[in-house]
Amino acid sequence: MPRAKNAVASRARRKKVLKKAKGFWGARGNVITIAKHAVDKAGQYEYRDRRVKKRNFRALWITRINAAARLNGTTYSKLIAAMETKNIDINRKSLAELAVKNPEAFTAVVKAALA
Repeated sequence: MPRAKNAVASRARRKKVLKKAKGFWGARGNVITIAKHAVDKAGQYEYRDRRVKKRNFRALWITRINAAARLNGTTYSKLIAAMETKNIDINRKSLAELAVKNPEAFTAVVKAALA
């Protein structure tokens, strides 16, 4: 009985890796053994950085809220604590958006929280 090599599936697997490695520098983009390692490492960075992106955006929102809060005579921590005691539920993303795009509305929220 002849040996079955399953060349179609093997070629498909290699093409899949090389397609993901398209644009990589040097041999990482066209040599299958090196490209396989490069694609695996890229996948690790990709997985990690999806979580890091969330942290970075939260830090950005907090920075914006703090800057706007200080223009209104308070700090970020005092504002958030006051909002929690008054049961004002606005998430940080929306609050930062208000601070940047609509400072009057942000000032109203600050006054409502601190009143």
